[in-house]
Amino acid sequence: MKLKWSGFGATDGRGKINGHVASKNRSGAYARTKVSPTNPQTAYQLTARALLTSLSQGWRALTQAQRTAWNNAVSGYARTDVFGDNRNPTGKNLYARLNANLVNIGQAQITSPPLPSGAGSVVAGTASVTNGGAKNIAHTGDVAGYTIQVWATPGVSAGKEFLKNDYRLLTTFTGGAVSPEVVTAAYDARFGEPAVGTRVGFKLVSVNDTTGESSTGSESTTITV
Repeated sequence: MKLKWSGFGATDGRGKINGHVASKNRSGAYARTKVSPTNPQTAYQLTARALLTSLSQGWRALTQAQRTAWNNAVSGYARTDVFGDNRNPTGKNLYARLNANLVNIGQAQITSPPLPSGAGSVVAGTASVTNGGAKNIAHTGDVAGYTIQVWATPGVSAGKEFLKNDYRLLTTFTGGAVSPEVVTAAYDARFGEPAVGTRVGFKLVSVNDTTGESSTGSESTTITV
């Protein structure tokens, strides 16, 4: 668990400890009892776990010089944490993050840390979802040299706006493709038909084909018709 302290003690937190979870929403910081989700062990879950196992094995198979190079490269890949502070990943986490992105877009894994060169700036446009029909997501800003991951949600309550935990990787397309991207077959295979009146979210993430760097993602939602 990550905690933020003042002179009077912890004022904010993220993560879990001793059966409790600390987080924050638009109403402020909160804590709740941790509930373990069910584990259906779907094909998608098993694939993701197999990838993590493979990346851990890949890290161990590197030479010490290669691991040292990854450890020395982390400052170039710092990210802002939940409290707004810059944090460096570990060398292993950086290796796993970039290579997982590359695997998920069908590119070869890398054994040496690349120089940071950016992740592109794709922007999600208007989304369209029809029960029994087409599912499309418009996009701008994507260019060649990057692959765009399309993340999507199943149909959820129309009143639900926080969709972060509902996104699942759906498919990819090459940067610079004609807009909108038609994802009907991939969506129906993953989620089935969303009910009329439910909300569906799409998130586009740009991944650098060479380095594996990824953008934060651009979201768009729509109501199923």
